[in-house]
Amino acid sequence: MDITSLPSLSDFFEGADQWREVVSLLPVLVLLELILSADNAVALAAIARSSRQPEQERLALNLGIGIALVLRIALIVVAQWVLQHAWVQLLAAAYLVWLVVDHFNNRSGDDADSIEGSESRALSRPFLNTVLLLAFTDLAFSIDSVAAAVAISDQILLISAGAFIGIVALRFTSALFIRWLDLYPRLETAGFLAVAFVALRLIVHVVLPSLNQPDWLTLLVVLMLFGWGMSIRSNDLDQDESHAC
Repeated sequence: MDITSLPSLSDFFEGADQWREVVSLLPVLVLLELILSADNAVALAAIARSSRQPEQERLALNLGIGIALVLRIALIVVAQWVLQHAWVQLLAAAYLVWLVVDHFNNRSGDDADSIEGSESRALSRPFLNTVLLLAFTDLAFSIDSVAAAVAISDQILLISAGAFIGIVALRFTSALFIRWLDLYPRLETAGFLAVAFVALRLIVHVVLPSLNQPDWLTLLVVLMLFGWGMSIRSNDLDQDESHAC
């Protein structure tokens, strides 16, 4: 999810008809991008960290997000076609649902032996597959937001600038979340619950286009999920377990 997925905020930036006004609003735009891309960043971080090798994680993120930027720009070009074919948005939602189901299936399979399970997944996913999975996961997140932005604005340069800012924010937040996923044991679950919410929101948008989905509700759900996800640190759990012993 990114800032263009919230119509009221897109309308707000649409009102900034001069680039000087847009630049003055840039700090707000960057902050909102960081908040709204959190669900996407957690999903990408979880995919990238499967290798458990920092150098490969960084390289996979750089290549995957680089390809994602190209795909976002291509999506902007064909956004009108996407708007005319609701099945494309449903396909993106189905992919996100698959991503969530696959994640929780893997977690349940790792309960008996988490280390062995994570290593086997890392070995079973080639590096190129990881890069492509990163790129197409971002594309699935972007389909709804880019289509919505093009539907309400003809400022392609502004939309492209927003996409670029979103990608840059996503690169840094994904790298940050790779470290935080080990520190906050609930965070990965919170992130994928947010992914499920995005998928549900996209399905509702396609099936019931007349139904109003308040922007404040989207922000509230994302903030609440990540507040819960970061409510417990690993060292807090270790202390609780030591007291229990």
